[in-house]
Amino acid sequence: MSTEAPSDAPITDAPRPEARGPRGFQDRRGPDLIAERRIVERVSAVYERWGFEPLETSAFEYADALGKFLPDADRPNEGVFALQDDDDQWMALRYDLTAPLARYAAQNWETLPKPFRRYAFGPVWRNEKPGPGRFREFIQCDADTVGSDRPEADAEILALAVEGLTAAGLDRDQAQIKVSNRKLFDGLFGAGGIDDPAQRLTALRAIDKFDRLGWEGVSALLGEGRLDESGDYTKGAQLPTVVISTVERFLASAGQANLSRADTLAAVAGAGDLGAAGEEALKELQAIDAALGIMGVDQTAVRFDPTVVRGLEYYTGVVFEAELLLPTTDDKGRPVRFGSIGGGGRYDDLVARFTGQSVPATGFSFGVSRLAAALRASGRDPAGEARGPVVVIAFSDADMAHYLGAVAELRAAGIAAELYLGRAGMKAQMKYADRRGAPVAVMLGGDEIAAGTVTLKDLDAGRRLSQAVSDNAEWKQARPGQQTLPRDQMVAAIRAILEGSSISD
Repeated sequence: MSTEAPSDAPITDAPRPEARGPRGFQDRRGPDLIAERRIVERVSAVYERWGFEPLETSAFEYADALGKFLPDADRPNEGVFALQDDDDQWMALRYDLTAPLARYAAQNWETLPKPFRRYAFGPVWRNEKPGPGRFREFIQCDADTVGSDRPEADAEILALAVEGLTAAGLDRDQAQIKVSNRKLFDGLFGAGGIDDPAQRLTALRAIDKFDRLGWEGVSALLGEGRLDESGDYTKGAQLPTVVISTVERFLASAGQANLSRADTLAAVAGAGDLGAAGEEALKELQAIDAALGIMGVDQTAVRFDPTVVRGLEYYTGVVFEAELLLPTTDDKGRPVRFGSIGGGGRYDDLVARFTGQSVPATGFSFGVSRLAAALRASGRDPAGEARGPVVVIAFSDADMAHYLGAVAELRAAGIAAELYLGRAGMKAQMKYADRRGAPVAVMLGGDEIAAGTVTLKDLDAGRRLSQAVSDNAEWKQARPGQQTLPRDQMVAAIRAILEGSSISD
């Protein structure tokens, strides 16, 4: 067999495709994947401890099961990635993990324990314009209870979300979940005589901009409309002045972050006539507050905020949004705001799309990829102490049996290890081990094999010591982190290095 290095010359003169990835999709290597997997592992452990069982649904769903994401009935290719099956039915990659749950629950309702408590994680796909931090494929993690209309079910999801975000790597004061109830606005609009669904939707979209525009901008959008800084004019909801005044008092409590949940509800109740639906919403929020208190959920971890408006055509009752409070910066050190990292609420009509019968449901979802990115932007390594494998250096083809034996012994001892299988020299192999993040390089040269020894280079120690040595000759003479010892002590010595207690020369 030839030992010549592979040629760099083209194999063929035929046209070659450009090596490029699709816009909005990412190629991710070890540290990013390890970070996301560790987040999922930790959060999944919390969910299972709370009695939620895992469920995995397929990446594809029939397009009509996704309902609200289909603007074009003939070709549903906006919002989702869709294709036509061989029986002419449209299938689409799942847009989230909730619509597949609703389909699964409707399909298997007779055999499921009720309420059905499940959690799920996996990639979702959205056919939207990509941008900074906005991808067409990303990982979500959900927990849901289907079949319970009790406000305690909402409270449990909220408490679970708090513990899950903590397990994912956030301190208790680094995220806050804001809670409201869609029925508050339903009651407010109903009491004000606003019955037109389109007018209500326009008003809710205006209120959803409260954080960005403040009351002045929102009030304009609730009235005649608003001219923004770019010169674009947005037509308003044209609500009566008396209703706009009620909304203003209603939203005023949102600015009082120091209020307890109970005090916030009292402020909302005193804002004006909220109608029957609004009174029902207040009772539900009071019950949620009581349950959160019993479960020991701090007032700052979950607070009531009537400005929260999520899923305008999706949620039917309580809604919540998790906001990241952790200071974050971009790769140039400039402050960057991540904002929402998750959310959820009650969606009692989703299963009914399939069955015609209302089935109550509530849940929480957070973006795993987004949270991992936020942790990195805060200066943390969400992958933790992730290391590459121990690398066994290959000096000659004649001694390959010794190298294979060493790497097999390490793996059998439960230590991640690899044998360098390229054809580069010693210097390039050490550079390879460093790029792999290897903690140790194992060297079995001819002298070591003849003497029954092995030389170990503690690369972690070398990296640390290199920061304190300025002279290259001094560095080479010191050979930091390097030791030669009997071959039968290799596993124990490497395990000691990995545990942070390197054996001295």
